[in-house]
Amino acid sequence: MPIIRSISGIRATLNDGLRPDILTKYVAAYCNSLPKGDIVVGRDGRPSGRWIADLVCSTIIACGRNVKYLDICPTPTVQLLTEKTEAIGGISITASHNPEMWNGLKFLNSEGVFLNKEENEKFWILFDVDDIDYSENPNNISKLERINAVQVHIDSIINSGYFDIAAIRAYFQSKKYKIVVDAVNASGSLFVPKLLRELGCEVVELFTDNSGKFPHTPEPITENLSQLSQAVLETKADLGIAVDPDADRLVIIDENGLPIGEVKTIAIAVKSVLENEKFNIDDYKNVVTVNLSTSGMIEKIAAEYNVMVERSSVGEINVVDKMKANKSIIGGEGSGGVILPHIHYGRDSLVGIALLLDLIYKLKVSISELSSSFPTVYIVKGKVEVSTNPSSIIDKLAEKYKESDINTEDGIRIVLNENDWVHIRASNTEPIVRIIAESNTELKSGKLFEQFESILHDYL
Repeated sequence: MPIIRSISGIRATLNDGLRPDILTKYVAAYCNSLPKGDIVVGRDGRPSGRWIADLVCSTIIACGRNVKYLDICPTPTVQLLTEKTEAIGGISITASHNPEMWNGLKFLNSEGVFLNKEENEKFWILFDVDDIDYSENPNNISKLERINAVQVHIDSIINSGYFDIAAIRAYFQSKKYKIVVDAVNASGSLFVPKLLRELGCEVVELFTDNSGKFPHTPEPITENLSQLSQAVLETKADLGIAVDPDADRLVIIDENGLPIGEVKTIAIAVKSVLENEKFNIDDYKNVVTVNLSTSGMIEKIAAEYNVMVERSSVGEINVVDKMKANKSIIGGEGSGGVILPHIHYGRDSLVGIALLLDLIYKLKVSISELSSSFPTVYIVKGKVEVSTNPSSIIDKLAEKYKESDINTEDGIRIVLNENDWVHIRASNTEPIVRIIAESNTELKSGKLFEQFESILHDYL
């Protein structure tokens, strides 16, 4: 598979697009696009990450820069260390939720967030025209500093001052609260159990050996979490937690072994923040930012607290940019990504876990009770292959539904009523148009999807 290059970085399959010469060139071009300074590097645990990390670190040093090497760690850890130190950039070696034969690089700026469109274009031009310099000073001795970032990341949450840690710890210890963890043996393997234990929970480690050998398809969606669901039932646990290989997404299983749906992760985080007065400080406004494909339940939750909701294009950097612009108090994406700016600007499963446990402690409810307290929604996702310019299809939809509440920032999101909406957007990497439809019943959401799928076929 050739290199896929997008605003989220690069990724490809091994022994094909992910060749050492191409990786070296990308890393060198990235270094050349930055001012002088240190670069933070971490990897998600895949076995291929060992040689890729050696290559990445060696190239950075060859470009005359120091490396702060975190070894196996979540992408949000790389983001946190980049933002909170004097580093001028960071690289997370990961292919996110892709299978084991994939790997890739996520590139960060000095603020610990993904490169935006302009920063990527500057970097890509250097790669494309092969305008790359290595260290101009042959006597410059750059170095690699190894950092154990597990406690650094956990302390950023525990010692943040936004949570009553002593009370939370005492509550879960008194309940002998048991949580099963599936980290697909990747970067969350050490980080997630350690955080849970510091918050007073008993931990059953299901797939946490840190080997990077995935025990199942790594994307944390319902069909891939049957073993976690079974483990929750067998151990009589109170909760199951799944994270993807680079641990930026959080998915929750209730005490009955039932997935509550990844769309509820951000809903729980939003409610937890809005219930906690400590987050309501001058630096942030009563605004929640999510992407256009995230569930409409966010508006319903926000309305209970008289809070506004802003929506961004799909993609973490797009959410972060809009969060910064409107000083959002919380943000994220419906795939299980929680962004809490008080800790750092990045999707972070550990932050999501802290917000989840804080809300459980405050409300004194089970996961199933918490889940059932949220509005009922059903989302259907699919795609349509296209051979024509997708923008013309979006234009036709915009004209057809001009009397509706529409947003054309990223494709088109059409809100038909308080329960029904559809988001249609072109893929960044494939010749397809994605359709996401939501309603308050499974039947209605299915019919809504079919309606717009039919309309798209008519326009092709």
